[in-house]
Amino acid sequence: MPDQATRRGLLIVLSSPSGAGKTTISRKLMEADPTITMSVSATTRPPRPNETDDVDYHFVSDDEFEKLVEDGELAEWAYVFDHRYGSPKEPIKTALKAGRDILFDIDWQGTQQLETAFGNDLVSIFILPPSMAELERRLRSRATDSEEVIQGRMRRATGEIVHWNEYDYVLVNDDVETCLAEVEAIIVAERLRKHRRPYVADLARKLVERPND
Repeated sequence: MPDQATRRGLLIVLSSPSGAGKTTISRKLMEADPTITMSVSATTRPPRPNETDDVDYHFVSDDEFEKLVEDGELAEWAYVFDHRYGSPKEPIKTALKAGRDILFDIDWQGTQQLETAFGNDLVSIFILPPSMAELERRLRSRATDSEEVIQGRMRRATGEIVHWNEYDYVLVNDDVETCLAEVEAIIVAERLRKHRRPYVADLARKLVERPND
């Protein structure tokens, strides 16, 4: 059978309002499938004490980020809480050619930009909470955010959820293990799409040319 390198890679976007379970599902997905790696974004945000440059993020200055934008080197970028974040194109192109899959934690705006840049290489998944009451309960159960932050996240959630129909797949995270299994099933199916398996066309042609072999 063809090896991984003969399959074109896949760009996997997971989007959701804060508290819907996106981070948990992303972590579990990568634990279960080490061939999936998280995209390393460039950011103007200063590193935190436990973060490593070029591992957690590519930490750059405002001027360096602006040059990346001007030179067209970012597949997508956006402002998040007064700092800029973006996905460099070249590592994405390299991974796709090598048959590696990359996971993106970006919002609907970043997803639109990424789709413009990479088209059929992208599969987008939006994760909904079962209810707004449950979403708020999950945010409060973290016990890490102030009341002001929680209310801000709830307000932003509405603005994010209205874009659900722009995604390829929409899942409801009522149970995290069930939702994870659905994400894994989507990835298995997407990896088998014919445009990601170029060797299938060669095999089909050979079978038609020499049907008795």
